[in-house]
Amino acid sequence: MVLLFLVMAFAIGLVIPLQSAINNALRNALGSGALLAAFISFAVGTLCLAVISALTGQPLHTLWGLPRIAWWQWLGGALGAFFVFGTTLLAPRIGLAAMISLIVAGQVLSSLLFDRYGLLGLPVRDISWVRVAGVALLLVGAVLVNFGDRWLARL
Repeated sequence: MVLLFLVMAFAIGLVIPLQSAINNALRNALGSGALLAAFISFAVGTLCLAVISALTGQPLHTLWGLPRIAWWQWLGGALGAFFVFGTTLLAPRIGLAAMISLIVAGQVLSSLLFDRYGLLGLPVRDISWVRVAGVALLLVGAVLVNFGDRWLARL
């Protein structure tokens, strides 16, 4: 089962650039800005999740508990909207490779902190020198993806 989860995580990584490219094409087709394209993307996603929830028998009655959740638990949707809007805005401006390299580097760096301190109820996981080295390599990779060609041109 763990292997399936690892493959799923990798597949999610594979489709993030595709999602960004599709949302950019949507933005172009509409002749609109990134906000409207992100809104439509979220609306379609919401509809898909509602249908899948109904088809898989999710206990929809638990939605009555929404008024009791903490204020910060609502932020997940806002952060998702920021991600979709941001990638729709940035993809045509800085390119997919540059954008994704920075997103991944930022994700892994902040993930180490979430793991180390068990933030928001996640299990605590130690930060080893190997994990820090992995983050450092990702950061170096992001720098090379974004500035490597310019540095090579100067040589």
